[in-house]
Amino acid sequence: MANTQWLDRSQPQPLYMANMLLYINAVFWLLYLFEGAGLFGILAIGAIFAGLGIANEKRAGYWGGVAVASLNFLFLVLVLVGEGAANIFLFINILFAAALLALLLHPVSRSYERIWFKKLGKLGR
Repeated sequence: MANTQWLDRSQPQPLYMANMLLYINAVFWLLYLFEGAGLFGILAIGAIFAGLGIANEKRAGYWGGVAVASLNFLFLVLVLVGEGAANIFLFINILFAAALLALLLHPVSRSYERIWFKKLGKLGR
């Protein structure tokens, strides 16, 4: 039986909080998917796998989380620019997207990932 965990409390606080935010975002993105927004379904699946990868100290999970967070932030900024007038909910979404990206790219998270996360077998050498 595989020893898979959803959260790892022994990780540094920025990385632990980023992991929790990935799961919270995945829930909201699945709700958006039910409203017909297909892009959010892809982000939700990516966020779940990235969260699992981070919790189990996989380097691919960390970089997947950075990719998902970057795509979300970029998409929200493009919506803000394209819409012209923004509402408060869009600003709140952008703040949470920026917070997730900042937590993942925080120096403590980066150094922990560099030291402790497992490489991708022969490809990661």
